[in-house]
Amino acid sequence: MNVTIVGGGFGGVKAALELARDKNNKVHLITDKPDFQYYPALYSSATGHSHLESWVPLGTIFADFHHIHVSIDSIEKIIIDKKKLIGASGVEYGYESCIIALGSVTTYFGIKGLDTYAYGIKSEDEIRRLKQHLYSDIAENRHVDKHYVVVGGGPTGVELSAALGSYIHRLCRKYGINDPRIKIKLIEAAPRILPKMSEKTSRKVQKRLERLGVSVMAGMKVESASANDVKVSGKSIDSRTVIWTSGVANHPFFKQNEAAFTLAPNGRVAVDDYMMAAKDVYVIGDNAATPYTGLAQTALHDAIFVAANLKRKQAGKMAKKYKAVAPPVVVPVGSRWAVFEWHGIRIYGLIGALLRRAADFIGYNDMLPIGQALGVWRASTVMEDDYFTPTPRERNSKHRA
Repeated sequence: MNVTIVGGGFGGVKAALELARDKNNKVHLITDKPDFQYYPALYSSATGHSHLESWVPLGTIFADFHHIHVSIDSIEKIIIDKKKLIGASGVEYGYESCIIALGSVTTYFGIKGLDTYAYGIKSEDEIRRLKQHLYSDIAENRHVDKHYVVVGGGPTGVELSAALGSYIHRLCRKYGINDPRIKIKLIEAAPRILPKMSEKTSRKVQKRLERLGVSVMAGMKVESASANDVKVSGKSIDSRTVIWTSGVANHPFFKQNEAAFTLAPNGRVAVDDYMMAAKDVYVIGDNAATPYTGLAQTALHDAIFVAANLKRKQAGKMAKKYKAVAPPVVVPVGSRWAVFEWHGIRIYGLIGALLRRAADFIGYNDMLPIGQALGVWRASTVMEDDYFTPTPRERNSKHRA
């Protein structure tokens, strides 16, 4: 069986690994980056912890699977009736069965100035830019911002705002700025932070953030940003450091190829009971209009489901129908404290943090052999240079040396 997979995130990589367990299958993974990005750790890498916990070379993941071929390209077009994909490189790729798992992209909802002045932590380039900014301000210019503003009170915004103060204090100590007054604001347009979790959890987490020195501004909307301030619900907040963690949209590939797909009102792709969006084309993870979309656990669940059905098809068996599964949510809020929530079960504090550590190890082990997974998992305890995160090319050059 020949399967072409588009996307090197949780869904794409997991589908490739599941299919490659049968050496008779040939898997072609097409992705625009040579690394797998572990999204749950991005906030940690953005606040001084090792980049190794956030990016793993695909060559490492697929080292023992010689029947997985990886092409670095960005797919721009799909021609369903010809079973053909066209890359930005101009290369045309044929497919027998195709799994598309491109993930989501950042959107600023048209808010003036955010695309120019806001920082982000959703990619390696964004994290490098943020860390360079903090290093330049604190180490070179000996400047501490009046306010550090995190926009978005979902899990990423909560995780980042909780860790940001400690990281900035660490930079200040290292570069000789004594007793800095660091003010961190977390802004959320909804009436409460973590709006998809229970109200009790929102209250608990807000109290925890306030103890960490984070000012929570719920029910407030960002209206514009400039180089020196951000306007929130009619009021200006002085800040040269606005970090946007809110707002994601479906990958633009689907809008560009909307004749090939049926799009739901939220821009995600409508799929049938078998995750199929067109003949022999499966759409999974963040791109599919299914319950619980947008979570890493959902992307993994989708990948395992589609891979299993392709194996059933190969064996001449009936395909099974998709069943959405509500995944547990674990959100760390500073050191040694997290909230775990699943099916009405809520756990807070140190036990929640231990559950998050366990979940991270399971996440790495989904992609890597246990020994390598353990090494990457331990990287979260390693602090690295404050402003420098090596690019994949730099890492690969160092490895070859």
